[in-house]
Amino acid sequence: MFLDFRDADFDYKFNVILSRAEESGHDVEKTVLDIIADVRTRGDNALLELTRRFDRLEAASVAELEVSAAEIDTAFSQVSVEEIASLKLAVERVTRFHEKQKQQTWLSTEEPDIMLGQKVTPLARVGIYVPGGKASYPSSVIMNASPAKVAGVGEIIMVAPSPGGEISPHVLVAAKLSGVDRIFRIGGAQAVAALAYGTATIPKVDKITGPGNIYVATAKKLVFGQVGIDMIAGPSEILVINDGSGNPAHIAADLLSQAEHDELASSILITIDRDFAEKVAAEVELQLTRLSRESIARASWQKYGAIIIADTLDEAIAFSNRIAPEHLELAVADPFAILAQITNAGAIFMGHWTPEAAGDYLAGPNHTLPTGGTARFFSPLSVDDFVKKSSIVYFSKSGLQRLGTDIVRIAELEGLQAHGRSVSTRREI
Repeated sequence: MFLDFRDADFDYKFNVILSRAEESGHDVEKTVLDIIADVRTRGDNALLELTRRFDRLEAASVAELEVSAAEIDTAFSQVSVEEIASLKLAVERVTRFHEKQKQQTWLSTEEPDIMLGQKVTPLARVGIYVPGGKASYPSSVIMNASPAKVAGVGEIIMVAPSPGGEISPHVLVAAKLSGVDRIFRIGGAQAVAALAYGTATIPKVDKITGPGNIYVATAKKLVFGQVGIDMIAGPSEILVINDGSGNPAHIAADLLSQAEHDELASSILITIDRDFAEKVAAEVELQLTRLSRESIARASWQKYGAIIIADTLDEAIAFSNRIAPEHLELAVADPFAILAQITNAGAIFMGHWTPEAAGDYLAGPNHTLPTGGTARFFSPLSVDDFVKKSSIVYFSKSGLQRLGTDIVRIAELEGLQAHGRSVSTRREI
């Protein structure tokens, strides 16, 4: 739909887009709670029944649902040399980018009688969820496993729904190239529950990462605290800021690159040029007819797509910062001139030759991004998500003597006598 910031009903219409994830979320939680409780209580038996029901996959044991080394070898034989080369390139580039994020344990000796620092420790075991419903996503494997591997995680367990037992060979190849240790044909809320609490076959993990449908997202939310999670991922979204420059066909293609994800995806263009906006709208309609996933993309575009007319780039930028998009394209003549004004975005794509898809696959930065406005306080998935940090504190006798009076004084301010005594008794010797 065409919108203008000056429209009296602008906020009402746009809120339909912002609240799209809520439409299917209200009745999901009880179902997910029941699934989690079932897996916690009955373990492998619950997994087998739920996998039979939801994925039409029969197995005598959960061990049969684990992908074997022979199956992975077969997958490599089913994928072309060129495709393997592209996946290897993606792994190399994503790994190289994330290696720059690594932090080391450090110690500070600025004071002669006190040593302070931080110990960085990789997580022992993580679970990565790879969606497998409406498409095959080897890129999701790479984006979740590569930073975990760079961080030094001890074991990476991958789960993926496999209706009828089929997992894309490209997904299996990506998993092998990215360093995944074990793969299970289990999806949905039951897979999240198994990773969070463990079963006789699936080991309990320390953290769960990766996107999924509303049931997966809800399950991650409900098990948080039992395990760590990366974020609650909602439907995908893209916002394009445009100054009237560039090719309307390119912008239309970028908008549809998100619309084809699923019917709840949102694609928004904000431009200061109405003539350009109308050309983009026409291009979208033309390109929709050429897509193999036309029905999905069209449903997304018709319900949650928008073209907004702004008076100035400043107005467009302020609106973008307000909604904090997952993907933000600065499709303007000089993107670097406005980059400093961007405060809220999951990933920022600069200029007319940087389509969002480049970041989805192999630019290097992670494509697991905060959605639904959470880019105001969440960051993309990174090496930091796969490590934990412990503070290191060392006082010598003289250090405690030197600062002890102030420690005791603050303890007394809080009425915590034993805290103060733990210091003063040492100073009395």
